[in-house]
Amino acid sequence: MTRNYPLAVLFLVLALFSCDDNEGLPEVEAPSSYSFERNSQSTVSFSGQTTRIKMAEELNSAFLDFDNTTEALLLEMFRNDDGQGGDVSPFEDADLNSATKSIKSKVAASQDLFAANTTESSQIKAQFESWIAGQIHEIYPNRNQLATAGNAGQLADGTSTRYVNAKGLEYNQAFTKSLIGGLMLDQLVNNYLSTAVLDAASNKEDNNAGVLADGKNYTTMEHKWDEAYGYLFGNAANTASPLAELGSSDSYLNKYLGRVEGDADFAGVAQEVFDALILGRAAIVAQQYEVRDAQADIIKQRLSEIIAIRAVYYLQQGKTALENEQYGTAFHDLSEGFGFIYSLRFTHNPIAGDSFFSREEVDQMIDDLYGSTNGFWDVDATTLDAISASIAAKFDFTVAEAGN
Repeated sequence: MTRNYPLAVLFLVLALFSCDDNEGLPEVEAPSSYSFERNSQSTVSFSGQTTRIKMAEELNSAFLDFDNTTEALLLEMFRNDDGQGGDVSPFEDADLNSATKSIKSKVAASQDLFAANTTESSQIKAQFESWIAGQIHEIYPNRNQLATAGNAGQLADGTSTRYVNAKGLEYNQAFTKSLIGGLMLDQLVNNYLSTAVLDAASNKEDNNAGVLADGKNYTTMEHKWDEAYGYLFGNAANTASPLAELGSSDSYLNKYLGRVEGDADFAGVAQEVFDALILGRAAIVAQQYEVRDAQADIIKQRLSEIIAIRAVYYLQQGKTALENEQYGTAFHDLSEGFGFIYSLRFTHNPIAGDSFFSREEVDQMIDDLYGSTNGFWDVDATTLDAISASIAAKFDFTVAEAGN
């Protein structure tokens, strides 16, 4: 992982040279913020992404609303089947109830990973729904009893209470952290930044000719890039200059980019990603597609690393808590780690053009972590270190850097 270079120097190198040789790329002038206009009107649009982030936020909160939540309600928040302002209104935000968007429709739905792999996509969607069912049928009835190996219930975690299944897993954490990969990351790096999407049909020809999408002030290619941007910064108060509030805009990819940015070992990664998003969008306006693709590769690499770093972090934090017999804390950390491991499936290796992790690799790590009879109650430090090392080995960071 490239770190500790002066950002201006690093950015200049990335902008002017390809990853493979010293052939110069055209210079593209980029603005200092994510702000682009045509005819004095903004061309930036990612409302659908903001809507899904808001839906996910409400769904996350509803998992632990023991007095009001039902399985049907959680499933409707996930699926939004009614989505036309009909009889079912699962969201507190009325605009979400009338929205035609849904979370489920975009889970494991990227062009690069799942267009030709609909079986796995369906299995992943079903997995998310199974976590909803587990929350209702396993956690809710047992929430007032003490959890033990083989028995669902609650565990103390400092001043917080954690609600776990019989194997120690918090379904709400598994769902939320897996959604970071299955929705936000997958759509961002494997769909909207995919050349198969950016250059689909006549997108390149239309962008070159300034042909706008029907009734819109943007070209289709511009809009696809904006939609990628929206899954990271679409819920920020200031979407053009969002780094000042990094980590507080949502509970998903934005939050954990902020967490990694706050680690001195990885400081500068947020600015690098933000600069690449701006330069890539400017390159589309300038019709410089090699520059665009170079920026897309930076974003894919860095955001994939965010998922891996946080997976290792939570495994290591869980290990420390287990050693101190702090089971509520340990199982909370390991539940988050579980979700980030699940999210590894949705990473994107820009060199290989595929995920950094196969389905089989992810399944094996989850089985090592959670697959025994009593799950987290059985896992030991050796296993947690081994999983951590296998994740870090795919990247240029160490377990020690990520785990502190």
